[in-house]
Amino acid sequence: MKKLIATAVAATVSAYAVADISITGSMKANYTVTDYADSRKADTDKFSTEGDLKILGKSGDTTVVMNFGNIDSAEGDTAQTMTAEDTYVKTKIGDVNVQMGNYDSGNNEMRDSSRVNRVKLSTDIAGFGVSYTNGNGGDGANDEVGISTTLGGVKLAYTAKDAADGISASTSIGGVNLKYAADNKDAANSDRSYIELSTELQGVSVKVGKAEAETSTRIGGDSWMGDFEDSTYTNADSSTNAYDLTAGQDVTGIELATSVAGNKLTFRSINIDDVAGDDTDITKVIVTRPLASGATLEVTYTDVTDAAHALTDSETLDIELAVKF
Repeated sequence: MKKLIATAVAATVSAYAVADISITGSMKANYTVTDYADSRKADTDKFSTEGDLKILGKSGDTTVVMNFGNIDSAEGDTAQTMTAEDTYVKTKIGDVNVQMGNYDSGNNEMRDSSRVNRVKLSTDIAGFGVSYTNGNGGDGANDEVGISTTLGGVKLAYTAKDAADGISASTSIGGVNLKYAADNKDAANSDRSYIELSTELQGVSVKVGKAEAETSTRIGGDSWMGDFEDSTYTNADSSTNAYDLTAGQDVTGIELATSVAGNKLTFRSINIDDVAGDDTDITKVIVTRPLASGATLEVTYTDVTDAAHALTDSETLDIELAVKF
């Protein structure tokens, strides 16, 4: 009997070793107080939580990824849901990398991310990265071809898809990092671009970025300059929001960051302009400190001044406890 139990345990341990499964995730809890400048809009204070879970399984050169999100709750909620966001497999066939399934394309400073079922094939040929993505669109509407390389210390990438193409370049010169990206479309007045410079001066990290949109398109994405990913983004009390951009608006951001006595201090100044009468200024001061408990405390003060929407003018204090595992 003892031998039988030992054999069963050994077989179980061996199965887990072969499967190579890891589980990671994060959770944050926030207390947010907002004071609106206009008395017609009620001040708010609320508690909320947000979590996600990632399951990763490996076997040789093959990896299966499952990401679960929307494990969120706000004050007054009586139930929670969990959504499968990314479910895909990555493997190799000879020298070709294969990624198949539903996964996020990722945010940048110009456009929203997208999550759709797709197949991506990629490989390296003579110093060039080459990729092809099939996004299950009719007549190749969602297909994308990409090529990337490094020339003279400059990282270059180009993507081509139906009625659009993208260009990106980045390098470092004399301690200054430069980044440029463009999202160009065949439709009139629908191009977007982003340029960024960053460096470190006397222990202070400095970053300046500008995202520009032509008159028939809008800046999207969720980046250090703000969460512009959803054009219908609203809060609980208003049909408009400071981050609800319109076509033709440009976004300029400045960030300064340093460390003092174990705290990370970050200052951000964001200006949204280039549409007459619709300028918005957003100022953020963020203090982040890792705690002995393994959690991270982050306190964020935000001041919003919106020329077009008086009800949006506000001051917000957000206290967050976050943990990753």
